[in-house]
Order: sequence, then structure tokens, then C-alpha cells
Amino acid sequence: MTQQTHESGSATTTATTTPATTTTALTTPATTTREAGTSAAPFPPLAEPRPLGELRVWPRTFHDRLTAPLPGLKAMARFAREGSVRPGREGLADVRRLPFEPGPLPRVDAGTVSVTWAGHASWVLRIGGLTVLTDPVWSRRILGTPARITPVGVPWETLPRVDAVVISHNHYDHLDAPTLRRLPRDTPVFVPAGLGRWFRRRRFTTVTELDWWEAAELSGVRFDFVPAHHWSKRTLTDTCHSLWGGWVLTAPDGGRVYFAGDTGYGHWFSRIGRRYPGIDLALMPIGAYDPRWWLSDVHLDPEEAVRATEDLGARHMAPMHWGTFILSAEPVLEPLTRVRAAWEKAGREREDLWDLPVGGSRVLERTSVQSALD
Repeated sequence: MTQQTHESGSATTTATTTPATTTTALTTPATTTREAGTSAAPFPPLAEPRPLGELRVWPRTFHDRLTAPLPGLKAMARFAREGSVRPGREGLADVRRLPFEPGPLPRVDAGTVSVTWAGHASWVLRIGGLTVLTDPVWSRRILGTPARITPVGVPWETLPRVDAVVISHNHYDHLDAPTLRRLPRDTPVFVPAGLGRWFRRRRFTTVTELDWWEAAELSGVRFDFVPAHHWSKRTLTDTCHSLWGGWVLTAPDGGRVYFAGDTGYGHWFSRIGRRYPGIDLALMPIGAYDPRWWLSDVHLDPEEAVRATEDLGARHMAPMHWGTFILSAEPVLEPLTRVRAAWEKAGREREDLWDLPVGGSRVLERTSVQSALD
């Protein structure tokens, strides 16, 4: 299948209207650029933010956004024949060693960014004074998958007020109806194109659907929806009827976090990094990759996750999408050991790999260097 670039945004759409929290100090992207004497302007320039809750009309399908063909009957027959959908007994032996160290959420203000890993692709992200949940799944079990093998790292009742939710796509391990029912219906949600109807049927009142490279703003924080190498499906009849992607969240002071959602490796990462320079932290999936012949188009392996982080130009990487649900055949601890080895092999500083336990937190404190610039 030919890859689609979609660099211009929504050309095909029409609008109708750890318990001991660790702290890392960062400078703004602009500071780093000026000190280096180079330009880091976005290319192409960023789109103007769209209105919150805008009602829009979308194409019936987004099959043209696929960067690899979906599995055909021959591949599905091989997958069924080989039966390699879960690790064997040896691969499950380390379940008790999976890192689980829940602690209190860090105290932050509008000038800091913090992340707390609740498990799988669910993060409690504090940025620009907002509390944002990514792909929130607090359920013990999701459709078609064994129960989670580590508890949720953040008890729901300990959450502060949730100011916004971002959803990467509609697969059950990323879009969990029982969890979302716990939220007030006026919670702003940011979702891929074509997924707004799902939320409006559940009476959410501020649902913002975006195409790739589009953005919206909430209380000064910018939410940009960016491409991913993945797909969407929730029922037998809705394959690719909604879009899929990741999110770049940018604070008023320039702090920038990339949430990959679910993705394979490919050309989008370097393009995202070019358009959003100065990414402080990349939340990257590293699990659900074996067998490779079946999953390589849609899920990163640990080595690819490190490579993608470098393509993005991100300063730090926090692994996710492992150690929570058993979705594929690799041993349960293998993603962690492989990503650590790949990070070291790439020559990256060990402290820049935020391999948090479930329930662990890290804080980015943005430091002022205005006097030095003056």
C-alpha cells in the first residue's frame, strides 16, 4: 500500500461549524535553539487551533491513511495456525517481578510538567496547570484479553479533577467505556476524527475531533493530533471508520510532551519531530510486538521505540504499553530489558530513560534562563 503523507492536515474533511517522585530540570526549546545558534521553527508552520466542541463532517472511512495493508485471510490463517498469542509458562514466570510501586501524585503548579504511569497507555499528565488523562483504562479486564497482570497504579479516588482526556484510537485497550463513565460529562475530550459520535452518544458535551496536524487549545495548553502507524476497529463493521494517532501537548511556557498512543515504526516520527521541535518527553509504547511478522506494522518493539524517540528529537523517553495486559507472545519482562539495552547501545544518558514502575512519577521543572539570554 502506498504511504500517504497528509502533510497539509484535513484535506479530505469538511467542517460544518515512582513513589519517590524524581524531578528533572529542563530549559525551554527556544533557549536551547538560541544557545546553539540555529533555527528550530516548525516546518510546516503549525495550524491555527480549532474551536472546542466543533461539529464536523468526516469521510466514511480512513483506509487511505493506512501505511501498511491490514492482514488478509492468509495471514490470519497463519496466525490461527501458529497460535502464538500469549507467552508460554516460562514467559509468564516473571509476572511477580513486574515493577509496581504506586505513590502519591506529585505536587505541581502551572510551571511544571509531571507524568504518572497508571499502566498500559494510561498516564496522569499534569501540564500548564491542567490534569490530563491519556487513553484512560482503569478496568481490570478489557474485551478479549485476560485480566490485567498489574493493578492500576493510581487509584481513581486519588485523582484530582480531570481537566481533559486525550484518546489515541478506538481499540478496547485504549478506549474503555467503563472508565470513561466515571468522568463528569462536561469533561473536555480530544479524540481522532470520526470518534466524536461515540462520545456524544454517551452524553459528553465538549468533544473535539481533530484530523492529523490539527490542534485545539484549552486554558493555554495546545493539543495537537499527529499521525501514527496503526489502524482502528471496535466492531465487525467499523474498520478504519475513525482515525488513529498520537498527541503533542504544549504548555504555555513551551514544555512539550508527545504521547504516541499505539503505533508501528515509520516515517511519521521524523516529520513529527520537525514540526514540533523541542519535545521534552516522549511516552512511547514498547510492548505487544511478538510475533514480529504479525505485529511489526502496528506495534513498536523496544529497539524501534528508541529509534523513534531519536527521530522525534525528544530529550527523554518513558516506556508504556507493556506490563499491564498480555496482548502478545513476548515474555512479560522482555520489553523492559530490551529497551534498557537499546537505550544504552544508542549512547543515550541512562537518566533520560524514564522506565517507571506502574504507579511511578517523574517531574519536569522548567528553569528560567531569561537573564542569561538577555
